[in-house]
Amino acid sequence: MNAPEIQVEVAPELALFVPHARRVGAHPLTVDGVSTLGHVIESLGVPLTEVGALVVDGRQVPPAHVPAHGESVAVRTVRRPQRVPGAPLRFLLDVHLGTLARRLRLLGVDTAYESTDIGDPALAARSAAEKRVLLSRDRGLLHRRELWAGAYVYSTSPDDQLHDVLDRFAPGLRPWTRCTACNGLLKDATKEEVADQLKGGTQKSYDVFARCEECGRAYWKGAHHRQLEAIVARALAEFA
Repeated sequence: MNAPEIQVEVAPELALFVPHARRVGAHPLTVDGVSTLGHVIESLGVPLTEVGALVVDGRQVPPAHVPAHGESVAVRTVRRPQRVPGAPLRFLLDVHLGTLARRLRLLGVDTAYESTDIGDPALAARSAAEKRVLLSRDRGLLHRRELWAGAYVYSTSPDDQLHDVLDRFAPGLRPWTRCTACNGLLKDATKEEVADQLKGGTQKSYDVFARCEECGRAYWKGAHHRQLEAIVARALAEFA
């Protein structure tokens, strides 16, 4: 008896995950008759974190659907803004996304970040334990079953990465409320309270300060503030 065969068409946005020969239009795919559609899609290289609706012969089915011979499958991308049920929207970023982590924190988005490579199992476990959406460019990491939720970061440009995350998840923005170093909350501080972190010129030139409640780091409108203001202004103009 011949093995079942289905037709699979992957959304153009997901084409980078599949072999080049399958990137345009519907293509035949041999299945075993027992594996779920979710498993079949992952076997093509597409993380389920990137999959929205699965449409079989015009009807939407869950990833647990077992495809039968002759079915036509359309794999669509996630609908934006993507809602993540079950917990407040929070993120966890892997070691390669430090700039993106700092920019999300700058905008007041709750963002945990691993500055060292702790390994895929530990990252996935932290995502599950803290109910954080794991952002990564590691496709293999996003296939891990223990993940609570995840998303692929498509660009290598920090500007594009930030835009994509804000567009996809629409997090609430509260700029200047989080420490870009540790993700702790900031509170107003007097010059005297942060004096031990100030050099002579800074102490003479600035009077408005904030301090992280977690790590104690001091903040003021220093030399890079204009650049940071531009990042905040762009985000608020488009996503507030």
